[in-house]
Amino acid sequence: MKQEKNFRVLILGHGEMGQAMERLLGHHSLQVWQRRPPPGGVPLNLEQAAADNDFIVFCLPATAHADIAARVAVSLRGDPLCLTIAKGLDGQGRLPATVLAEAVGAARVAVLYGPMISEEIRAGKPAFAECGTTESTSYERIAALYRGTALRLEASRDITGLSWSAILKNVYAMAFGMADELHLGDNMRGFLAVTALRELSAIVRHLGGEAATPYRLAGLGDLITTATSAGSHHHELGRLIVRGMHDQLGGEGVHTMTVLRSAGRFAAASFPLFNLVDVCLREPDTARVRLAEFLRHNAT
Repeated sequence: MKQEKNFRVLILGHGEMGQAMERLLGHHSLQVWQRRPPPGGVPLNLEQAAADNDFIVFCLPATAHADIAARVAVSLRGDPLCLTIAKGLDGQGRLPATVLAEAVGAARVAVLYGPMISEEIRAGKPAFAECGTTESTSYERIAALYRGTALRLEASRDITGLSWSAILKNVYAMAFGMADELHLGDNMRGFLAVTALRELSAIVRHLGGEAATPYRLAGLGDLITTATSAGSHHHELGRLIVRGMHDQLGGEGVHTMTVLRSAGRFAAASFPLFNLVDVCLREPDTARVRLAEFLRHNAT
């Protein structure tokens, strides 16, 4: 399909997802900023690059959003949209969208969450995301940005629900890895999926999102992808928990649990599967026993 308009786009970060966004948006006027350019690469001045763009795409960890957004905000001209794909929390327990809104204004912020495995995007395979924005005109602009690419978008106004669905699904994906490492079978995956979605819906509603949001792309869609993909980091973390490999337990889901534990946004004990992952992360050597106890008390 012929692109209707050529947009000016700045991609922040050139890791796996940054490269995936570059693959999708390469037909636009594109710049890519990296904190640490490769040897021989020409550094791009962030403040200068941030000026006069139609879109700024944050392909950075959630923990980097505040610093980079503050630097970007001083240079913005016109009416650019800031998109984030980060599925984590910063050190204060804030959502990426919240951090960006504080820096550049809520009307300029949108999120993209859903089944978007970077390797598949870079291979030209289909990807799917919900685009969360409070402004209908902003969604129309973002839809035009990705029109003709392999990324299919759906609109949503529930930024809070989308964000927590995308973030917490990483926690639940670890439970699938634990079960697979213990060879508990395909029936167990079905049970875990239902249990995870039930809990996720309740948590999202408690945190200010819509109860139905976790059953769409950012929740159910991304959970299935993350919990079953052979290359999923969080599925592998579940396996490592059962193996007791303490020194290799890291990533967005682990950081999320650490931050939520200290922030006390909700009572983990009220959600048995979430609590199981939390306890097993802190006490990996007890994972086999804990999972057996979980089944005795919650699968009857």
